[in-house]
Amino acid sequence: MSLSKTAILVTRPGLGTTAPGDAAFGLEMIDKFFHTLERQAEKPYAICFYTEGVRLVTEGSAVALGLGLLEKLGVRILACQTCLQHYGLLDRVVVGEVGGVPDMVQVMAEADKVITI
Repeated sequence: MSLSKTAILVTRPGLGTTAPGDAAFGLEMIDKFFHTLERQAEKPYAICFYTEGVRLVTEGSAVALGLGLLEKLGVRILACQTCLQHYGLLDRVVVGEVGGVPDMVQVMAEADKVITI
């Protein structure tokens, strides 16, 4: 397994933009996305969660297990502290580390490629 210098930014609690009635579908798709990353020989070095995306690293998240596996495989999982505080989720983080905006900026600056999903 190798880690690329790719950072993935997750800004919503699902993959892509979905209609309000299709939120479960967006969540299903992001779960498939993370599980596909698990099977790739080259993994991103970091996945950063901010704005509503932070919901995916908290208690009750359907994708927390997959994110935990990616973390065990060496992928840095980083959630925005300000965003977690805004949504009242700071004490509910179950996977990854909590960092500030400077940490997020550093991850992006170190990356050779940044992908926002």
